[in-house]
Formats: sequence, C-alpha cells, structure tokens
Amino acid sequence: MDDPNQQRALVPIEQREIGFYGDALTAVLSDDGTVYVPVRPICDYLGIAWNAQYERMKRDPVLSEVMMSVRVTRTDIDSGSKQPRTSQVVALPLDFVNGFLFGINASRVKQEARENLIRYQRECYRVLADAFLDRPLPTEPSPAMVSLAQIREMGLAIAEMAEQQMEFEQRIITTESRLNKAAVFMGEMGRRVTVLEQKLAPGNVITDAQAEEIQAAVHALGMLLTEHDKSKNHFQGIFNELHRRFGVTSYKLIPQGKYPAVLAFLQEWQERASR
Repeated sequence: MDDPNQQRALVPIEQREIGFYGDALTAVLSDDGTVYVPVRPICDYLGIAWNAQYERMKRDPVLSEVMMSVRVTRTDIDSGSKQPRTSQVVALPLDFVNGFLFGINASRVKQEARENLIRYQRECYRVLADAFLDRPLPTEPSPAMVSLAQIREMGLAIAEMAEQQMEFEQRIITTESRLNKAAVFMGEMGRRVTVLEQKLAPGNVITDAQAEEIQAAVHALGMLLTEHDKSKNHFQGIFNELHRRFGVTSYKLIPQGKYPAVLAFLQEWQERASR
C-alpha cells in the first residue's frame, strides 16, 4: 500500500487499464460516479520520486483534501486463493490529475523525462476521460501509422517555421512606411503570442530578440544556398534539418539551453556553404 496512514480504502465498482504511449494507466470508478487515478504509477513512468510527490500532495490544501486510498486489482495471482491480488494505493479524482501534473515543473526534471512529462500534462486527462465517457480509444498504431504521424508532425513543423520565415521576409521587403505601421500591430500580437506560447510550453524559452537573430541567420543561409543552386527551395531544407536535429517547431519556443547550439549550427552551415 502506498499510504499506511490511510485506514479505509475505497472499493471501486469498475477498474480499467488505459494505454498511454506504451504506459498502462489504471483508473477506477466509484459508486458515486467519481473516477480515481492512482498517482504512484504515473510518477514511476515519469521517473520522478514518489515520496517527494506524495509529500507535496499532503502539503497542497486542495490535493490533500481530495486524495483517497483506493483498492485496485493487480495483475499477479495469489498462489493460495488463485485470485488476482489487490492493494491499496493513493489516488486522485480524475478532475484533479492535471492539477497534480502541472505542479511538476518540467524545467526541474531530468532532460530525458521532460518530453514525457509535457505529453502527460497535455494529453493524460483527455485519454483517461475518454475511457470512462465511452468514447472510442485509438488502437495501438501500426508502424506505418507511426511513420505517417512522424511525417505529419515534421510537415506541420516545417509549415509553421515557413510561415514565420515568410513573415520575416515580408518585413524585409516592405517599405519603411508600411513597416512602421505594421510594427505596432505585430509587436502587440507578438507579445500576446509569446505569453500564450510560454504558458503552453513550460520552461525557459529564448527571447524575441534571440528568435529574430535565428530568423536572420536562416534568411542569410537560405539566400546563400539559393545563390549556389536556384533549382530547389533551400528554406524548406533548413527548416527540416532544424526540426530533425533540435525538435524545433517554432523559433519562439526554442529553449534557452538549445539557443547557442541552434545558432552555431546555422553559422557553421553558412561558413561551409561560403567556401
């Protein structure tokens, strides 16, 4: 049992195992219609210390009131009764799982766990809710579907960076008067977008000035490559390589930790192309 201080465990009327990117999440349904989700397996999948997270839940004025000891059925069989074993675990109501997940700072977990944590923060609630709302869950994707999904993700990333680069190129070729008029509007919109992006992508991302510097480096490299070979769209190749090497989907969402490497990569590429 996760919590020896919990004296009475809730006995659910239904238990389901839900697949989430290869992780098997458990959710149970109580007789009052509340869905509870055991928390420790999530911590194990994310590679974060359960004891520290449990203490954080006990200190939280909201989570400490709603967490519950729940009896779940395990997959192993008791040798005496020949029946599946059961155990008591600490669980949260489904509506509060996101509150727990967003209390984990992505910038403080190990690099290898960060992407998985952000995926949990974005999608875990929806997948678990769908399972108990009887919505059809996606089946395990085939290798072909996985490849297509990766191609689609790369295409969307390239399209996003292309849109940003087109906007940047347009600002270069516009007249001074039009640029001045657009600057006020774009500045306000950029500020709002940056605020939203930083909320959606926790962590320390680069500044607007640094994003502009990377855009300028992409522009210079693309123009240089075009001078040598006008037969193809070199900007698309640059976007593709940035996404493949650094997982970049937007200039403004590049983490500060990757900024020097991205800029150095573009500058080195330009130096090679200049020889």
